[in-house]
Amino acid sequence: MSKLKIPILLIFVILLIDQYLKIWIKTNMSLGEQISIFGDWAFLHFTENNGMAFGWELGGGFGKMALSIFRILAVIGIGWYLFDLSKKNAPTGLLISFAMIFAGAVGNIIDSSFYGVIFSKSYGEVAKIFPEGGGYSSFLHGKVVDMFYFPIIKTTIPAGIQFWAPDPAPIPFTFFRPVFNVADSSITLGVAMIIMFHRKFFKETQEEEMQVSENIENTASIDDVK
Repeated sequence: MSKLKIPILLIFVILLIDQYLKIWIKTNMSLGEQISIFGDWAFLHFTENNGMAFGWELGGGFGKMALSIFRILAVIGIGWYLFDLSKKNAPTGLLISFAMIFAGAVGNIIDSSFYGVIFSKSYGEVAKIFPEGGGYSSFLHGKVVDMFYFPIIKTTIPAGIQFWAPDPAPIPFTFFRPVFNVADSSITLGVAMIIMFHRKFFKETQEEEMQVSENIENTASIDDVK
């Protein structure tokens, strides 16, 4: 359990920051409103989506319900795997990576599960918490709140290099276009850490398992001598 202290603390910190910022956005900004953080490069831009990270969606009420259920099952699976890794004395870095993925998934599940019930709509107005007429949607049909927008590069793709278009015209291009939240960032960073350091993480895990096996064998040998 001691191996889980840091991951559990990290999960609570990420969820606290994620939900605090989302609730602040919901109760202080209307949908589509934008606040500059740093010139024309960084904004708080309030948007909502029905789907996955960075605004990807599954259409329709059934798609929304299916995605919410999938998220819940995924979180249960990730939580179980995180606990199992801790019992196997996995490297702290690997536990932290999965804790970040777990926290991000839970953060977005909270939105899609409860925000439709506890908030009024945000179209053209600032949302209210626990409105008299009820929320804007039902349980598991809420929308995920996104707010970070970093249009670092704004340019135009010239018509001359658009070999795929039969009748090309200059196309506006923005990088980075997706709007995201703290939970999305946590998931992305957790996955990136696993990809970048997986050899180190799993090498340490194998070494730990070998050490445990050696200790068991040594203990058995001592018992045989006795």
